[in-house]
Amino acid sequence: MTYRLFVMDRAYSSWSLRGWMMFEPFGLSCAVTQANWPSPEWEALLARVAPARTVPALEIGEGPEAFHVWDSLAIAETLAERHPEAGHWPAEPAARAAARALAAEMHSGFSALRSACPMNLKAVYSGYEPSEAVLADVARIRALWSWARRRFGGGGPFLFGERFTAADAFYLPVASRFASFGLPRGPEDDAYIEALHRVPAFRRWRAMAVVNPHVVEEDVADLPVTGAFGPGEPPLPARAVEGVKPVNEACPYSGKPVAADSLAEIDGVVIGYCNRFCRDKSVADALAWPATAAILAAEGRGRPAT
Repeated sequence: MTYRLFVMDRAYSSWSLRGWMMFEPFGLSCAVTQANWPSPEWEALLARVAPARTVPALEIGEGPEAFHVWDSLAIAETLAERHPEAGHWPAEPAARAAARALAAEMHSGFSALRSACPMNLKAVYSGYEPSEAVLADVARIRALWSWARRRFGGGGPFLFGERFTAADAFYLPVASRFASFGLPRGPEDDAYIEALHRVPAFRRWRAMAVVNPHVVEEDVADLPVTGAFGPGEPPLPARAVEGVKPVNEACPYSGKPVAADSLAEIDGVVIGYCNRFCRDKSVADALAWPATAAILAAEGRGRPAT
């Protein structure tokens, strides 16, 4: 059975991110169709996934037999039902019930924080002063994190232990908001936020997000921007280059011939790609991509991909 996930701008669409995080961390694969909002491509995407009115939307199967499921919580439950071995939810009944409750509360709550602090993976801000309503949401989220990790986490690093679960996927976008807006948090919160930002699937999503030039103005805060990367492993030094011979002849992702306008110098190694998107997402975070990390390792550079 094939899966195709439809998503919006990666930098801003927290619900799209949750849908994406239901796949790779659980050993599942999907094709992805992304459209910027607003655009004709966005309208065409919505027409294809109707009666869904937004994303993420998951297309299951192909041809006349294909069907759609939308809403990130519905996608999580559908995939957990279809792939019980994948481990979307904890195996132990009490932990599984708690994980579902936490995900549902995130799904339906925290409206003050959502409204005041829109997700923007392209920016780390300074000078944000949260309202009392936002602080109440922050306190509740921190209390849930602490309770889950102490009751079920067994030392973490995630809410329910060593394994990333759907509950973590639901809290990942709000964790990015904690980092972007400098929301109040303690050492335990920082450790959890750091762990989420090191999940390979999220690193790849963020790398693709930051290289998309499209801007959703309503999700950009009117605050000074102090950075664009946030928590997690810092990226290697990297830049686009021209007129230099790369160490490879085929794109590490597609296997297609390297394009002359798609070269990058990463940690001192010139690597070629088949197009600029492949190049740019690698420049954004080279070690998020195992194929690029392998080339760097063969050249004695970089660090092992996490």
